[in-house]
Amino acid sequence: MAEPRLHPVVPRPGHGDDQRLQVRAQPVRLEPDQAALRRRRHQVTPSGRPKRLPKVQAKFGSDAQNEKTLARKTAIKNKFLKSWEAYKTYAWTKDELMPLSGRGKNTFCGWSAQLVDALDTLWIMGLKDEFRLAVAEVALIDWQSTSQRKINLFETTIRYLGGLLSAYELSEERVLLLKAIELGDALFAAFDTPNRLPVKWLEFERAKNGRQEAETSMSIAVGGTLFLEFTRLSQLTKDPKYYDAAERVKKFFNEYQPKSHIPGLWPRDLNYREKTGTENHRYTMGAGADSFYEYLPKMHALLGGLDPEYEKMTVAALDATRDNLLYRPMTPKDENILLSGVVIFNDDGNARYYAEMHHLTCFAGGMYALAAKLLKRDDYLDIGSRLTGGCVWAYDSFPTNIMPEISEHIPCKDKNGPCEYKPESFPSNSESPLPDGFVRAREPGYKLRPEAIESVFYMWRITGDQKWRDAAWRMWEGIVKATETQLAFASIENVAEQKSEKVDSMETFWLAETLKYFYLIFEDDHVLNLDEWVFNSEAHPFKRPV
Repeated sequence: MAEPRLHPVVPRPGHGDDQRLQVRAQPVRLEPDQAALRRRRHQVTPSGRPKRLPKVQAKFGSDAQNEKTLARKTAIKNKFLKSWEAYKTYAWTKDELMPLSGRGKNTFCGWSAQLVDALDTLWIMGLKDEFRLAVAEVALIDWQSTSQRKINLFETTIRYLGGLLSAYELSEERVLLLKAIELGDALFAAFDTPNRLPVKWLEFERAKNGRQEAETSMSIAVGGTLFLEFTRLSQLTKDPKYYDAAERVKKFFNEYQPKSHIPGLWPRDLNYREKTGTENHRYTMGAGADSFYEYLPKMHALLGGLDPEYEKMTVAALDATRDNLLYRPMTPKDENILLSGVVIFNDDGNARYYAEMHHLTCFAGGMYALAAKLLKRDDYLDIGSRLTGGCVWAYDSFPTNIMPEISEHIPCKDKNGPCEYKPESFPSNSESPLPDGFVRAREPGYKLRPEAIESVFYMWRITGDQKWRDAAWRMWEGIVKATETQLAFASIENVAEQKSEKVDSMETFWLAETLKYFYLIFEDDHVLNLDEWVFNSEAHPFKRPV
């Protein structure tokens, strides 16, 4: 497909919110040649009328929006605007803002990652003039122009491709779909290997010369966190090649699922070249695995329940996670909460359990809650509530009202029964005291991450229980107090210190995810209703089939 020639016209202020960005482009064929498709033998997305899946979102009363709620929503929007204005002033078209030094930096190929990642948040918050300004810049991105020799398949997919697709679905600005097609075609080259499974780092020269081979060790998150984006691109363009690429990975994962050390779960890393495991037998809901598990029930929703394998994989994975990874931590008040740990098998096949808690695993509460509704599993909703409650407990425990990146705990013998608190079981550390219930904060910082508030958002939208909104506001006040800078917001080094040192970093997910989820908790419930939309790992919403 030839690249469209784009000539953006930036709209002048004051032309009304419904004005479209005018872009002249060469026509792009969205209906592929059927004979060519047969020659390629691409698997097409499941056909037929989508199933009537169970309702996900709770019914809210008229009192869900009151004066206090509106004030809180406005406060969150104002902090987004502060961050956005700082990015515009000091880092425009760069990938990230450095919120202490007031400079920009390129971390994701220099394609204006923050611009693309924040597009849908701008739209959702009603900032239409800012949205059009951003779209005008995005239309000029040249995906072949980058100072980086390698392109990260995972990050490029969730931030750029996901951001473009979501912003297109919300605004119907056609140029965003054209840019998504351009990028999708570029990323499709990552599958140009002998067995047509992807590489982690896409190098165009190697791809052109036919020298790519699938990885011998790559995380399941890299391979699995493109299911939503590639599938949605095929649904929108009617070109099945993107879905076909994702489906090949899914088939590999589906075949391997019952063969692992913990049937139902996957080790964090797999050998994509040989379609086997690796010597790394680490089982976790954390980094390298998290977003793949997240996508299993979401793909069930995006495909309208027409692929039964996603439901089967979801149930097997969530049941195995419940039985093997989740634990109840010993806490002073014996809170009925759950955290997600790590299991590692040694070469002899013996397993060791680590009662760690990673901020990244806080997404799991929302995953269980969503699966509970989609699959009619009430037990999953209880697990989701307890997991989300565990993350809220961790936030509430620290003086900053923020949980650390990684902490260690003492697991109870029974995750479903009472657990006596034994202070003598915890080490005393007078130099760096921790809240009761914490053994160690292995990584004590906070990087403006969204996973905890993401699950709070799901619990609020799915149950309508006010306690989740209350928890969100406590978390919000703690984050603002600890991370706000003169320009914007920054990561901090230690959540156990009231005035922690800040880090000159504001990752793009602050505007794309964290602030979006906070805002949506206090927004009208009809905005991005979970019965109509499904979010990718970067909080970019895609329309579900009707």
